[in-house]
Amino acid sequence: MSDPLYRQLTACTSVLVGKKATADGSTLIARNEDSQAAWPKHLTIHPHQKLSTAPHFVSKDTGFTIDLPLEAAKYTATPEWTDEYGIFEEDGINEYGVAMSATESAYSNSRVLGFDPYIENGIAEEAMVTVVLPYVKTAREGVARLGAIVSKYGTTESNGILFSDTDEVWYLEIGSGHHWVAQRIPDDSYAVVANQLAIQEVQFDQPDWFMTSAGIQDFARDNHLWQADTPFNFRNIFGTQDQSDLVYNTPRVWYGQKILTPSVKQQPQDFNLPFLRQADAPIQVEDIAQILGSHYEGTVYDPIGHGTPEEKHAFRPISLAKTQESHILQMRPNLPVDVSGIHWLSMGVTAQSVYVPFYAGADDVPVNYQKGTKDYSKDSIYWTYKLAGILVDAHYAKFAKDLEQTQKHINSLMVQNIVTTDQAIAAETDTHQRTMLMTKGSAKAAQLAQHEMERLSAKLITDSANLSPLNFTTDHNL
Repeated sequence: MSDPLYRQLTACTSVLVGKKATADGSTLIARNEDSQAAWPKHLTIHPHQKLSTAPHFVSKDTGFTIDLPLEAAKYTATPEWTDEYGIFEEDGINEYGVAMSATESAYSNSRVLGFDPYIENGIAEEAMVTVVLPYVKTAREGVARLGAIVSKYGTTESNGILFSDTDEVWYLEIGSGHHWVAQRIPDDSYAVVANQLAIQEVQFDQPDWFMTSAGIQDFARDNHLWQADTPFNFRNIFGTQDQSDLVYNTPRVWYGQKILTPSVKQQPQDFNLPFLRQADAPIQVEDIAQILGSHYEGTVYDPIGHGTPEEKHAFRPISLAKTQESHILQMRPNLPVDVSGIHWLSMGVTAQSVYVPFYAGADDVPVNYQKGTKDYSKDSIYWTYKLAGILVDAHYAKFAKDLEQTQKHINSLMVQNIVTTDQAIAAETDTHQRTMLMTKGSAKAAQLAQHEMERLSAKLITDSANLSPLNFTTDHNL
């Protein structure tokens, strides 16, 4: 079982984008994994497996158990550095072109939980990617599998889970011990979610766009949570609207929508911000990176900005020190399934890090992405990025420009590397050789980004030497 404090600290921000809302027709799902300020993540690629005996999964987090299928697909994942509290694989893309991110922690109201309480040994965030992603071939199948598990075994917590493939993007929300709903994000729309149940009106007569637990309407009606002749607003029936939401959650949704849809003027503490929006311009991967790395820039609420002390700490920002990793899972159109998936991964604090693209079709990752414990070590890529952020923190006003220039340069290098790797892959027909090219391309991207970030750290250390509080201007005549 996990340390209760560990699980209480878990909180995230998510973005989902339909294929017609992006500049290149990709689907995008993305999330900051926020938990602890010094708690490394690793990147791994699980190989395809066929077993003779069904594996029996037991969660170290909650005690949840389930027998898994004999065959498991290859998939990427970002597990914890230790499995003491469970696996927490969090995000990945499988060989069938399905992406999954779990979870966006959420909260349900006490009345709902009185009628359908959490199950102590039910499924939780820790196990979801591990028991779902290797066993589904479409995003819709992912929703169905996880939903069936929640309905049968129950859950220990309310959560939002992101699924996508090259065609569809789905968001599933668990609202009580056994009940859930899922909505497909319209192709021309996006959603920003921040630790609240977000799905609004559920259309039960539109199965192409909505999926739900069996009997959820009866449950809500019989327990006087919903009147049958009114719209079934999942957010209002199962969710919360309290003071903590106004400080912790809704301002992040407001700012994400402000970035993508600046033409619509809204207030940061509006309980009625819509779940779905249409962007003012086609969405790029960099736009999602901007949201996940943001901290209310250009407003008085920026904690490193120019507002009053009260304004600068009024709202919880999207990017904060407790981010362990951030990911953007991009499913690109009109490409072979093994080439279409790009797992963009940012280690450490998103605002102070960079996204490195890994081909989901690769078969290995750099060694330093597989290392790192709770104590700093130079051989861990997590700590490489954390070090740069900590150096910037010490003199943010002075070093912010250096960081920004490095981030932009690295992003250009990452895009260039994808272009050249894609070209090499397109000219290759042998499957094994294509896998090798994707593995090498991913490794090159990681090395390029690491090199530039280490150059930044070296510069910051050098420049910091003259900024000591023990410094003193010496009279050269002495």
